[in-house]
Amino acid sequence: MYGLIMEWSDVRIFLAVARGGSFGSAARALKVSHPTVGRRIAVLTGDTGQPLFRRTANGLVLTDAGDSILAIAEAMESAAFAVERRLTGASESLEGILRISAADWFAAHVLAPILAELVRIHPGITPEVIAGYRLLDLSRRDADVAFRIVPFAEPDIVQRRLMTMRYGLYGTRATARRVQKDSASVGLIVMDTAQSYFPDVAWLRDKYPRARRAFTSTSRSVQAQMCAQGAGLAVLPRALGDAVPGLTLIDPDDAPPSRDIWVGYHRDLRQMDRLRVMLDIASARLTA
Repeated sequence: MYGLIMEWSDVRIFLAVARGGSFGSAARALKVSHPTVGRRIAVLTGDTGQPLFRRTANGLVLTDAGDSILAIAEAMESAAFAVERRLTGASESLEGILRISAADWFAAHVLAPILAELVRIHPGITPEVIAGYRLLDLSRRDADVAFRIVPFAEPDIVQRRLMTMRYGLYGTRATARRVQKDSASVGLIVMDTAQSYFPDVAWLRDKYPRARRAFTSTSRSVQAQMCAQGAGLAVLPRALGDAVPGLTLIDPDDAPPSRDIWVGYHRDLRQMDRLRVMLDIASARLTA
């Protein structure tokens, strides 16, 4: 193995297989064909003279030889991402793709007008929104910038609190009438078990302890639609709940806890002009 020069393209495939446990998962992650993955791993195996993976009932796992180069391969990956971030961050061109991570409701009801203004002023910039709750790795360029309801704990992330988002209790008019008569007769629409610690979930259950859990989803947009269908009560961001036809705000004087919205990006991208102009527009609209 000594004297072997591993190409970065092969290292990426090696790491994808190690993380995914199969050629198929690596191919999907890297957007290449299944045969390409198998062919490159075969070349690596031939070059090293030792198998890097062995098959088990649960998929491919690293051999001792594969495990011995894993940390080195990960260091190569970190270095490659650092080069990419530095080159991208030094770009002074107001054109190209800007990858943005945000929850679906925030992207649709808060970011949409900001991004519309961005492309109207700078038509060369193409926003690419990755909507969902998965916390993407900014150091790997999974996204250029992320909007979250929790602060960033990762190293080398420039972050700040952008705004405070108000939340409200919503239901249809019929649901609102039922809950006044008998709170146990209505269902609660909440986050799933993994997000059961959210402050709004605790607030809703404390407010209606006799009500049953009727529906769960990680998507606030899905919660809002189920709420509009009369499935029960839901705590929603005001930006979302106020925009959905058929929903009415219940007892606005007794509001659920609000949440801070944080924005963050890797420090290597702090000079990226297309990121800076988007953040300028967001700050002007959301912090006013």
